Amino acid sequence: MKSMLVVVLLLVALMVATMVILGQAKFGKLPSGERLERIQRSPNYRDGAFHNLSVTPDLTEGATYFSVLREFIFGTKDNVTPTAIIPSTKTDLHALPPDANALVWFGHSSYFMQVDGKRILVDPVLCGVASPFAFATKAFKGTDRYTVADIPTIDLLFISHDHWDHLDHETIVALRPKVKQVICGLGMGAHLEHWGYASTTIIEHDWNDSADLGSGFTVHTVPARHFAGRGPQRNKALWASFVLHTPTLRLFIGGDSGYDIHFATIGEQFGPFDLAILENGQYDKSWKHIHLMPNEILQAAKDLKAKRLLPVHSGKFALANHAWNEPLELITQRNTSEQVDIITPVIGEHVNLSDTAQTFSAWWRAM
Repeated sequence: MKSMLVVVLLLVALMVATMVILGQAKFGKLPSGERLERIQRSPNYRDGAFHNLSVTPDLTEGATYFSVLREFIFGTKDNVTPTAIIPSTKTDLHALPPDANALVWFGHSSYFMQVDGKRILVDPVLCGVASPFAFATKAFKGTDRYTVADIPTIDLLFISHDHWDHLDHETIVALRPKVKQVICGLGMGAHLEHWGYASTTIIEHDWNDSADLGSGFTVHTVPARHFAGRGPQRNKALWASFVLHTPTLRLFIGGDSGYDIHFATIGEQFGPFDLAILENGQYDKSWKHIHLMPNEILQAAKDLKAKRLLPVHSGKFALANHAWNEPLELITQRNTSEQVDIITPVIGEHVNLSDTAQTFSAWWRAM
């Protein structure tokens, strides 16, 4: 009888601890009220969740959550985390000339752009971890070169989805006084409003929605093949990529996405693109439907009719079992035959978006 009581008390304690953890502000908020009613009218929402355009299983056929966990914990991990400090430089974003068209990568999927006079920030994670817990998924040494203090006033903040390596509570809250407008997928505004953003600053779109941003800027929210969720409940908010037309450039701002026909559709409808920014890293055979595999990213860029390609989603966090430098090495090797114009800056390097002749080093090989 006593042992049964102990088990019950332990279960109750575990439930209370879980509720306390999930109740923290960093876990965000699920959509409700008018926002939820709008979501329920979406053609991409059914049975209580958003769905990809194509059937997209969480795991590849033959894989199980147990096998993935076992491989992640006990599998061979060769060079997943770099032993040396990742090289970087630091461009002063506050001092960029107003007429400069520039891009600065912060590592993983976070980057700053200044285009045709507007300052743009994408998926900023500047807290040093890609996890709700400070001890887990830490940034590689040398990659945390930028802080919120280094970020100037932002005209357009793009959030592709609400995973921890793309939407960081600490960073987003600290940025709030600097952000004029947020652009995100349907349902994401629940997190942002919970964290103090005014509803008037949030453009919250379904796939295939568009908005005139003024001054010759137009944004189209377009599909990606992925999923969303910061806690146990998944796909309550929509993951997305974005097409941004400026007075002088056409940009594809890719979130996380597995390969599918949507790249070719977007390329036909909105291309060619002066620059496509695509995920390149954190892939695995067990979840190949939700991240681009090494043999797919160049094809995706070609589908989009991209003149230049910036591969991101690597170089800062280890979220898969491949070597940390494998994504950049493989795409470079495969490109010897494809001849796509690939941009490979070090963290903090000034990319001149108006200079298509600018060259970049294979910096990861020097390590």
